[in-house]
Amino acid sequence: MRVLVLGGDGFCGWPTSLYLSDRGHDITILDNLSRRKIDIDLEVDSLTPIVPLGDRIKAWRAVSGRDIGFVHVDLATEYDRLAALLTELQPDAVVHFAEQRAAPYSMRSQQTKRYTVDNNVRATHNLLTALTDTGVQAAVVHLGTMGVYGYGWSGSAPIPEGYLTVKVPTPDGDLEREILHPANPGSVYHMTKTLDQLLFAFYAKNDGLRITDLHQGIVWGTQTNQTIGDERLINRFDYDGDYGTVLNRFLMQAAIGHPLTVHGTGGQTRAFIHIKDTVRCIEIALSNPPQAGEKPLVLNQMTETHRVLDLAKLISDITGADIAYLPNPRREAEENELIVRNDQFLALGLEPTTLSEGLLSEVTDIADRYRHRADLRKIIARSVWKAGMETSDDLMTEVAGAPARSAPGGEA
Repeated sequence: MRVLVLGGDGFCGWPTSLYLSDRGHDITILDNLSRRKIDIDLEVDSLTPIVPLGDRIKAWRAVSGRDIGFVHVDLATEYDRLAALLTELQPDAVVHFAEQRAAPYSMRSQQTKRYTVDNNVRATHNLLTALTDTGVQAAVVHLGTMGVYGYGWSGSAPIPEGYLTVKVPTPDGDLEREILHPANPGSVYHMTKTLDQLLFAFYAKNDGLRITDLHQGIVWGTQTNQTIGDERLINRFDYDGDYGTVLNRFLMQAAIGHPLTVHGTGGQTRAFIHIKDTVRCIEIALSNPPQAGEKPLVLNQMTETHRVLDLAKLISDITGADIAYLPNPRREAEENELIVRNDQFLALGLEPTTLSEGLLSEVTDIADRYRHRADLRKIIARSVWKAGMETSDDLMTEVAGAPARSAPGGEA
């Protein structure tokens, strides 16, 4: 297939682009490189060294013999260019990663709240409108989040895949209706994903667009079979308090001798998926789109659930790292249940990659290799959900045995 990967330079977009290219698909990345700009704003780099996208693409050509196209375009503001690209490239499918993806960053300031809404919602709506206007029949695969469901809303009831059957009482008796699972976003970022759902439902119903919405869990791991081929292909490893995902952060902290940072009680239960399964799920979704006229297909893209504290204890037992309990900058319940259905992906052939000591060690080895690049001032989560919430001071000031760190922002 000819596939456009929107946001193909990012943490999930880059390994997906390589994976799909390796599988024989014709890939073009559309990206405004905003994630690299955010690194400059936050004065933090990926723990792994990220070269310019042009160098990444050259390295992939050298390793695989395959080309990946790239167009620098802002999907939220350059609608005419997006429509022209769709007309020119005539993709069979569009994979949509082009959204600001971090909940803490979306709550960091009034500016980042507005940016997250402006970028995410406008980019999604521009894509849907452009497909409708141009008549391009591409199937859309969108990376959403488990956070649209909220955490703890359903108690111990399993969360279904996207839709819920309800009874509506009327004077003439109950009416049975299937609705989108009630949204309960916990951040501005999660709110944008719930708005995406409504846009998808409308354009599928009104214009016959074929849309798959993947409600993904927290991604852990860094490398895929494709990104290990050359250091220039290495994937992002975010460890900071805004963009680092919890399990990767724990593994990085253990590798540099930093206490594992549990914000709050650690009783929060979250869904997880390894990056290798993320790219496989995208391929499965591309191969099994809904038909025109059908409602959006919603798949829960996760493989397991864990309590944050249980993960910290697991890493602590393996590595000997201490656990530090810090103030929680988020407004959330201290504990929650989370049971998630992922029957559709399993039926379509996903063989889940679950937590194993080998894979955990693989991530820790990467963190140890690049430990000299860590900026310990960026580890503590300090983007608060409401002004005045308590945060922690730094727990460490330098990595033992590491050489002096160069100024941040060098790869952007």
